[in-house]
Amino acid sequence: MSSMKVAREARSAAVVINAGSRRGAAAHELAVDTMRKAGVPVSVVHPVLSGAELAGTLDRVIADGHDLVVVGGGDGTVACAAGRVAGTNIMLGVLPLGTANDFARTLEIPDDLAAACAAIAAGKVVDIDLGRADGQPFLNVASVGLSVGVTEALRPRLKRYIGPLAYAVATLQAYARHKPFRARLEFPDGDHEPLELEELLQVAVGNGRHYGGGNTVSPTAGIDDHTLDIYAILAGPLREHVSIARLLKDGSFIKHDRVYHLTSRQVRLVTEPPLPVNLDGEIAKLTPTDFTVQRNAVHVVVPQSSTAASFNGPGPAGGPLV
Repeated sequence: MSSMKVAREARSAAVVINAGSRRGAAAHELAVDTMRKAGVPVSVVHPVLSGAELAGTLDRVIADGHDLVVVGGGDGTVACAAGRVAGTNIMLGVLPLGTANDFARTLEIPDDLAAACAAIAAGKVVDIDLGRADGQPFLNVASVGLSVGVTEALRPRLKRYIGPLAYAVATLQAYARHKPFRARLEFPDGDHEPLELEELLQVAVGNGRHYGGGNTVSPTAGIDDHTLDIYAILAGPLREHVSIARLLKDGSFIKHDRVYHLTSRQVRLVTEPPLPVNLDGEIAKLTPTDFTVQRNAVHVVVPQSSTAASFNGPGPAGGPLV
């Protein structure tokens, strides 16, 4: 069990803020002031402007021995940080500064910046699962098909001007351009027979609970359940998709007859043609891809009231408990 119960007990905190995120540029001075006043020992602050700069900065603050790293940005930024601290005892604090902030929603971290800072100062530490796509980290959902088109249609200007509504606009644009694809799902653990599907709209692999601006992966999905939720949606007429889209908010769409839903600890996805994979809103490599879940891999500071995860230690899959 981690001896540290709250972030105020950290020896040293580093703050890394994606200054290019929707609210990042204006946020970092306010955030740092608020946290310092609340007793978080912030010793260094790094605004970053690009993914490459983010990865390098995170590596540097981890090497410098900070035991709390507070990351401000959208889900892609937070996933990058989670991948860097996975398997260590470094705590991750989250300032939700992106457009959708689905990871924060999953963990019940407040959207309001001052409240998020207060939650870091007085919060508790939980450990959560981290999804991996050929080793690359994701927290919420990895997907191929329509959602990649949505991300490509989500131009920064659109996100800046209309915020979360941008997702609906981008989805209609992507739907109009979508070409159905074929996929094979293979299950290395042998818990399911391989599944061959044609005429697909989307395949998604969920680690967390929320994605895409508040949609729910499935009614039972959780970021602390050590399993991946896998679903495939068959392409069909627009009216079918409107009926599925209405069910996305609470995850009940998985009962729809055009949707296949399975859970497993690992899955290999092969598509025809090979397709790019969307990891928490960042477009990554092409399929085929192996998806796995790294159990209780990341220590995150959440509000005392959050019930989304607890602190369990790595457990059987993560080697012996010390």
